[in-house]
Amino acid sequence: MASPTSTNPAHAHFESFLQAQLCQNVLSSFQGLCQALGLEPGGGLPQYHKIKAQLNSWSAKSLWAKLDKRAGQPVYQQGQACTSTQCLVVGAGPCGLRAAVELALLGARVVLVEKRTKFSRHNVLHLWPFTIHDLRGLGAKKFYGRFCTGTLDHISIRQLQLLLLKVALLLGVEIHWGVTFTGLQPPTKKGSGWRAQLQPKPPAQLANYEFDVLISAAGGKFVPEGFTVREMRGKLAIGITANFVNRRTVEEAQVPEISGVARIYNQSFFQSLLKATGIDLENIVYYKDDTHYFVMTAKKQCLLRLGVLRQDWPETDRLLGSANVVPEALQRFARAAADFATHGKLGKLEFAQDAHGRPDVSAFDFTSMMRAESAARVQEKHGACLLLELVGDCLVEPFWPLGTGVARGFLAAFDAAWMVKRWAEGARPLEVLAERESLYQLLSQTTPENMHRNVSQYGLDPATRYPNLNLRSVSPNQVRELYDVVAKEPVRRNDKTDSGKLAAGSVGAQEDLLHWCQEQTAGYPGVHVTNLSSSWADGLALCALVNRLRPGLLEPAELQGLGALEATAWALKMAEHELGITPVLSAQAVVAGSDPLGLIAYLSHFHSAFKSTPQNPGDLEGPVSQGLPGTSSAVLFLGKLQRTLQRTRAKENGEDAGGKKPRLEVEAETPSTEEPPVPEPGAPLTPPSHHQEARAQDLCALCGEHLYILERFFANGHFYHRSCFCCHVCEATLWPGSYGQHPGDGHFYCLQHLPQPGHKEDAGSNRGPESQEGASPVPSPGQPARRLIRLSSPERQRLSSLNLSPDPEMEPPPKPPRSCSALARQALEGSFVGWGVQIHNPHVLMAMEKEEEGRPSSSDEEEEEEEDVALDLDMEQTLLTFAKNSGTMDKYPTWKRTLLRRAKEQEMKRFCKAQAIQRRLNEIEATLRELEAEGMKVELALRNQSSSPEQQKALWLEQLLQLVQKKNSLVSEEAELMITAQELDLEDKQLQLDQELRSYLNREETLKTAADRQTEEQILKKLVDVVNQRDALIRFQEARRLSELASGPGAQG
Repeated sequence: MASPTSTNPAHAHFESFLQAQLCQNVLSSFQGLCQALGLEPGGGLPQYHKIKAQLNSWSAKSLWAKLDKRAGQPVYQQGQACTSTQCLVVGAGPCGLRAAVELALLGARVVLVEKRTKFSRHNVLHLWPFTIHDLRGLGAKKFYGRFCTGTLDHISIRQLQLLLLKVALLLGVEIHWGVTFTGLQPPTKKGSGWRAQLQPKPPAQLANYEFDVLISAAGGKFVPEGFTVREMRGKLAIGITANFVNRRTVEEAQVPEISGVARIYNQSFFQSLLKATGIDLENIVYYKDDTHYFVMTAKKQCLLRLGVLRQDWPETDRLLGSANVVPEALQRFARAAADFATHGKLGKLEFAQDAHGRPDVSAFDFTSMMRAESAARVQEKHGACLLLELVGDCLVEPFWPLGTGVARGFLAAFDAAWMVKRWAEGARPLEVLAERESLYQLLSQTTPENMHRNVSQYGLDPATRYPNLNLRSVSPNQVRELYDVVAKEPVRRNDKTDSGKLAAGSVGAQEDLLHWCQEQTAGYPGVHVTNLSSSWADGLALCALVNRLRPGLLEPAELQGLGALEATAWALKMAEHELGITPVLSAQAVVAGSDPLGLIAYLSHFHSAFKSTPQNPGDLEGPVSQGLPGTSSAVLFLGKLQRTLQRTRAKENGEDAGGKKPRLEVEAETPSTEEPPVPEPGAPLTPPSHHQEARAQDLCALCGEHLYILERFFANGHFYHRSCFCCHVCEATLWPGSYGQHPGDGHFYCLQHLPQPGHKEDAGSNRGPESQEGASPVPSPGQPARRLIRLSSPERQRLSSLNLSPDPEMEPPPKPPRSCSALARQALEGSFVGWGVQIHNPHVLMAMEKEEEGRPSSSDEEEEEEEDVALDLDMEQTLLTFAKNSGTMDKYPTWKRTLLRRAKEQEMKRFCKAQAIQRRLNEIEATLRELEAEGMKVELALRNQSSSPEQQKALWLEQLLQLVQKKNSLVSEEAELMITAQELDLEDKQLQLDQELRSYLNREETLKTAADRQTEEQILKKLVDVVNQRDALIRFQEARRLSELASGPGAQG
């Protein structure tokens, strides 16, 4: 019997179409298929049904089954939901093609224009679970057999575009290549419709095409007229992408991928990279697909030092312009980083070719990201309404390290198609716009964890994807400006503050501050606050304020015999060390009254932080008193951590005067059992050196330039510009707890670049910062000095696996390992009791089987390929032994795949968390720079315009205080982020030390050398330090949680 292929020549074209790996081959084979079947491409869903009716090979039937299952969902109404809707999609990127597929399934006529003529982007995209399931449902594995096999969760842009292009062609989307959309052509008269302005001159059929829906997916650089775009800017961020030829050898297949490693938590990797190659990175990712794909964030100073950039320019476009980038140096840079990250196991790295035949390596700027203020608009002219929608990068430019681009792009495509369906159903335009904006509010908050768990139920209806969906969170009245009639100018939002208007009730800000200070200092002998300048000159009022907010630090009777300067200096120090209120002026300036604006700004920090506290906060007991509402406990914690680091290094460097042993513990924000020292009456207190000059706060201690109030950054007893207080090597901003000052040269360094006195740099050392930082401070309040601990082998074993968890409601983040394999090890340890212990645990087996069965899988004919990356040998042996002993060897592949998938998911979550922290820190830094610039203008106006009306002065002062409050709020958020970053870093350190300690514990005692035992003792000591630091962070968080509970709505009851 003749096969279908031999009797129907169209099958040969269809098989070529399925296997085509170049855009031109896809188009030519599909054209041949349509000619063989007597069809015209671009005929909509009727074309799909005609193709399906004439192709009955096994591969065709299996594909039809998948597409029919998708098209059969009730929401599409058998392809009749939008039959009268004409759509134009601009851009054949993944999001544009995905939107076109949805519109075609709804039955709309869809025309897509793309300015390019081929797909050439090798860069690899991370896929969320729902995107993998969605693409499988469209037949992805029929077009690309390696699609997400095993635990793979990514695909190259080119391959993703190819498979979506094939689906779009089969569903009847009309596609025009080499055509650029330049704008809209409004209707010229009643009865005519909207058309597109296209270049070069298109065929008449396309030029005359009238549509009522326009979906722009042309990328971030093209947003249709009328949409307002907001810039989210951070500090300079330079990304580098590189694609190397994948020869698909066995050796290449066995090299593990890197889902993401960030310096914020794994400093040892980047320290080793810097020593070995001179390359300084923030993060790096490695994926395998058509190419070996690497993407990394590089530091500007490193690129300049290695000759990748010819010259430093303040303008980013000029800095990264082709004239300033040395291609050969950039290639050496990317090749060296990739080779180091993969331990040289990829062999000779040869660059893949880009669209222009050049090595596929590039540097790009992602300092700022654009985000549209709205997702849709409606324009009407001569009675013809046009619905305009944005999807993909022109809606929200993704932050690449988070891997959210395709996932959120697909969600936006679904939301856009749902809006078209509602539009076709005859819903009122304002209602449709309001629903779309309600969905848009959810987009930036969406993660795999906060969406519906059952991805197999996802569909076009937003309710199947978003939990707790409220399509009326935005009302029709709120979107009226998104409806443009005729030639009405679009309403553009102005985010800048109108400096000529004063908010109602704000004129009395200074009076409110004075009244609050009077209330807080009332009842203290000798304290009479009548103003915000001379009343504070004797230091008594400031001491009284600090004592009111933190009783027990300094009693009024103890102030007798102290001079004004000593009392003020003591109050400033206690406010910083015990309340987290950093100075903005010196004690000398307070006493001399030389900086009244600085004093007002300083007192306003107290007011904003403590205005909601009880009249006598001393009535609160326990940890609550350390976490009063409004105080930045994170700022306080980091300040104490930094001071402890300084004491520890001073001890190590022999700088401790008089042989006094400095205290090594850091007080986590729980009540300290140690009372702060109280000055003896009659014994003058020597204030810090920065209090010797009245105007010390006016000049930066590093650059010597003038410091305005909002520019003042206080650290190490001096005032600095934030931009000056940076690492001497990498110019990274320094935060408390993450820097040190070198005693030799006096410069400040981040911990990664801090030189170690008396130690030569060892280029071959891969021990990371643990070996360089010396003894880490133990953040444990009120503990005596540490003593040498002697532990037995069983005790060491238990310590190496120690997992701290203070409260079920206060779970710390899971311990994240450095690599996929290490994460799989952690997952295995969490599944079995002990490590290497062969036990039978049916609950573990059932849980793993249930997890695997619960995952959406492809149909039976799509056999999953085995994952190339193997587990560690010892872990593999343990898992095999367990399976053999339990008599369930048939389940071994399932367990292995589940462990690897868990590992990759945890690795990706950890990396995304670290990058989200880093991005937000960069945004805060950029915002602080803007606040400083605004504050400088307001301060100059206040100091220079003595003849201005009092109402204008009150306005400027109110603006200055608002800016100070914004700055303090951002600094508090910054400290919170740094606490989280410290958690990630300590977790990674504990895991690395744990693995090092295990390697020694597993050796026979008789085979260990003296050097081995010494190294084991050193590792154990470091592990104890790290465990204690993690314990301090946990207790700090617990104290803060108790504080929040005590100050919550139900606290008074």
